[in-house]
Parts: sequence; C-alpha cells; structure tokens
Amino acid sequence: MAGHSKFKNIMHRKGAQDKKRSAQFSKLSREITVAAKMGMPDADMNPRLRAAINAAKAQSMPKDNIQRAIDKASKGDGENYEEVRYEGYGPGGIAIIVEALTDNRNRTATNVRTAFAKNGGNLGASGAVSHGFERLGLIEYPASVGDEDKVLEAAIEAGAEDVESDMGDGDEDLGGHQIWVAIDSLHGVARELEKVLGEASAVKLAWKPNMTSAVSEDDAATLIKLIDVLEEDDDVQTVWGNYEIPDEVMEKLG
Repeated sequence: MAGHSKFKNIMHRKGAQDKKRSAQFSKLSREITVAAKMGMPDADMNPRLRAAINAAKAQSMPKDNIQRAIDKASKGDGENYEEVRYEGYGPGGIAIIVEALTDNRNRTATNVRTAFAKNGGNLGASGAVSHGFERLGLIEYPASVGDEDKVLEAAIEAGAEDVESDMGDGDEDLGGHQIWVAIDSLHGVARELEKVLGEASAVKLAWKPNMTSAVSEDDAATLIKLIDVLEEDDDVQTVWGNYEIPDEVMEKLG
C-alpha cells in the first residue's frame, strides 16, 4: 500500500475542468446512455451505469439531465456510440492514452491525430504505450472526506490494492484520494467504501502508469495544451498519461 503520492498533475486540473462544465455534462450524458444501453437501465443492477450516475452527481449534473440520458437509452433514441482507444506520445516522449465514445470513428481519429500533431506529439499504433500502464479500477474521493490515515484504513478494510492521497496543501478543492483496485472487485470495494466514506466522486476503469516521467519546463506548456485540446473534443471521454509536472514548473506556468 502506498500512503502518499502527488497525483494532481497526472489527473485533470480542477480549473480547466470548471471551464468545461457544459462540455463535461455532454460527455457524462453520453456515458450514462451507453452504460444504460449495454446493461439494465436500473443503476442497482448495472454497475457501469451506477458509476456513470455517481460521476454525474459529483459534477452537480441536474437530475433531469441524468434521467434524460437514461431514457434516451431505453427508448433506443440517439446515436450508437462505440468505445475507441488511441495511444500516442506527447512532448518529451510522454505516453498518452485517449479513450473515446464516438458515432464516427473517422472524425474522432482525425481530430485526435491532429491534436497530437499540432501539439508536439504523434499518434501511435494500438498497443504503442498501453504496455507501460496497468488496467485497474479507480475510486476517487475529495480531500474533504478525511485525512490520509482514515482513507488508507478504509481502503485496506475494503480490499483495495493501493491508495494515493494529496491533501492539496490545505486547499481541499485541489486535493483528493485515489483508491486503486483490481477490475473485478471495483464495484464491491466501492460499495464497502461508501459505507465509511460516503458516495465516491468517481468509480471507473482507469490506466495507471507503471512509472511516471517528470516533464521538463520546456515541454510542460505544450503538453498541457495537448491534453486540453484532447479533453475539449466532444468524443473524448478520458485522457491518461504517465507524466508528472514538478510543482516548481507548474508554478512558473501559472
């Protein structure tokens, strides 16, 4: 079990996420619809749908929006989305995995390839970088649920594999806890944690890098731009990377 690790640079930056709230709602709605189509439209019987709804609630998505997304699946309305994964390299050789839900593979592939090409990277073949990551379940909680010891103890009891905590240097909005679990025990562990810590802000499948790479000051701004451009694409659901931007570099970038 790892007790403490700075991860705020590996995951999305809060400020950037706040600016994209409406786009985020669209992505969340798409995931809810796909999850409801693939399984039962009842969240209690469909772990993926439950996770999607919890993620939507964590972003303060209105209940009406959530219900509309579920109804769209049960009525058979809307587009048929398929899951697609892209792998490539960012500035400085940083490994990046992009997960998308799309109704047009050609459009999405072109957009992703262009984003890499214009921002110091290049799109690779399938499997180009995923060998450097582990496919795991990820449960996220805000720093406000408790300190590292409380979360670590709850995670061990629930059967988690690893915990990374960042208390945000006193700013709970910037900190949080990442609890890593085996894929087949993701929803079981999430249910146990909910009894102690309350509802998670996210329960999902994730790509955890086996090793992280420090990003140089020269490459950091371009890498952040690449990730922002990818995240702004309507079809892109998540972006994972093996990068870690040192705090002193982030401070210089403002």
